[in-house]
Amino acid sequence: MNEEKFNMSLRKFLKQVGVTSQQEIEKAVRNSGTSSGAISVKVVLSANAVGLEHVVEGEIELD
Repeated sequence: MNEEKFNMSLRKFLKQVGVTSQQEIEKAVRNSGTSSGAISVKVVLSANAVGLEHVVEGEIELD
């Protein structure tokens, strides 16, 4: 495995995930009309080829 190529590709993917996820969350919150409190969020990352299933859960404060 080419470590440098793998690392660059991984970083590119994670940047895409971060940017698009933020855009989708912002759009969903705006469309919901919710403006206070917190929303629960959950991300499931899977890569079947290597047996990966990673779950991250948290809350995003709105005010």
